[in-house]
Amino acid sequence: MNLKLKAVQDALYGESKQHPTFGPGDNITVSYKITEGNKERIQEFRGDVIQVRGEGATKMFTVRKMSNGVGVERVFPLSSPFVDGILVNKVGRVRRAKLFYQRKRSGKKSRIQEKRQAEETAVAE
Repeated sequence: MNLKLKAVQDALYGESKQHPTFGPGDNITVSYKITEGNKERIQEFRGDVIQVRGEGATKMFTVRKMSNGVGVERVFPLSSPFVDGILVNKVGRVRRAKLFYQRKRSGKKSRIQEKRQAEETAVAE
């Protein structure tokens, strides 16, 4: 049953765009298309990913940002034709898959630590 469903979704959605891999805690910029009348423009939404859910064609992610002291969340379907591109700004270090506790925090308490890659320094002797 699951294979049939996956085959139908692949036939319906086809090959979707290749987006970078990201997860909860990452700071990303989502460029999405907005249609106003007969005009179309691209608007960017920059914030922290607080959850990723679903798989395959039904994968969705929620991005949260602070705008003038008010928390704004937006849910994006990954396979949507309106999502023009995704840029990963920072990779966060978190211990949970769902970061709903971020909704209660504000200011410096709401910062997510950045995951630092171990830089190999060669000692020249």
